[in-house]
Amino acid sequence: MSSTITRYGTGPRMSEAVAYNGILWVAGQVGQPGASVAEQTRQCLAEVDRILATAGTDKTRILSAQIWLADISTFAEMNSVWDQWVPQGHTPARATGEAKLATPDYKVEVIVTAALA
Repeated sequence: MSSTITRYGTGPRMSEAVAYNGILWVAGQVGQPGASVAEQTRQCLAEVDRILATAGTDKTRILSAQIWLADISTFAEMNSVWDQWVPQGHTPARATGEAKLATPDYKVEVIVTAALA
């Protein structure tokens, strides 16, 4: 294991992901403002896939996921997309809650932690 910290997609405020000691922490991903919960979830998960690939890993190595919904009543809509995306046999530990997101146009935010390949 490397003790080097590697940052991906680093900007002035945050990085898209940070890797250390074999673990990758992915920042919260959101979809296009105004899209449906299902579409925003698809967009979030596509970004998670992209970031994982950039770091040399994939969704089968996700250890945990946090999903924040602006309205918990959309839980089933989000899950309909999640269930198609998450690889069976490799489902991570997961928590889902309701929270005010950065803007009212965001309906879902996905945060994951993964093992590096």
